[in-house]
Amino acid sequence: MAQMDMELKKAFTEMQINKLETTKKINMIDMKCDMVKTGKHKYQLTEKGTSSLSDDTRVYQSVGRMFLLTDVQNMREDLKAKQDKCDKAIELLEKKKEFLQKSLKDQEDGLRELVQQRKEADVGAK
Repeated sequence: MAQMDMELKKAFTEMQINKLETTKKINMIDMKCDMVKTGKHKYQLTEKGTSSLSDDTRVYQSVGRMFLLTDVQNMREDLKAKQDKCDKAIELLEKKKEFLQKSLKDQEDGLRELVQQRKEADVGAK
């Protein structure tokens, strides 16, 4: 009987630790996702702001800490590529988040099943 209690206590402790770690990871994923969405929105606003310019207009495009002279068409293509990259990053982050949530739920279900088996074993022993 004491052995079963120790096993349950250990399982609960492990689940609590795992839940805390998983929650931290999910929060980090949410923060990264928000950052990527903010970047994508910035690219969309820049694209919208330059939509009235003709294709051969020369503009300065930010590259790191410097600016390069280019035409609007090249800048728009670059902005589209950056937006696509953001979409892929968001999709990947969402998949990671779903996986973490599913694994946490599976662990909780396994613990519930263990508790149920212990209850049934205790009732059967009496």
